[in-house]
Amino acid sequence: MPPPDFFKGIAEFNARQFFECHETLEKIWLEEPGEIRRLYQGILQIGVGFYHCCIRQNYWGAVTLLQNGIDKCRPFAPQQFGLNLDAIIKETELALTKIKELGTEHIANFDPAMIPTLKEIPEVG
Repeated sequence: MPPPDFFKGIAEFNARQFFECHETLEKIWLEEPGEIRRLYQGILQIGVGFYHCCIRQNYWGAVTLLQNGIDKCRPFAPQQFGLNLDAIIKETELALTKIKELGTEHIANFDPAMIPTLKEIPEVG
């Protein structure tokens, strides 16, 4: 099981509170000695990537962080801790493709509705 603040960070991510999510998940990531730390860092980077896109309109920061976050989350797919990582990866890839299409000149036109949320996988039974 992840530390309790992990789910706080996920709630912050889903609420689009990317700065707060960064602070919460960074503490967990830095304290974790095991490989799962890469998942924490990956989610953190995806959130910061969207922050760079939507708040700072920093094309290169958004593209770099989103790709790094996807790459770090991928080994933990399809799910971890009941979260649908396949979905967040695929939806972030779609958003990243759109950001790349917009380019540096039009990043301000990115539709924040494309920002995914981390969804729980429903229990069967």
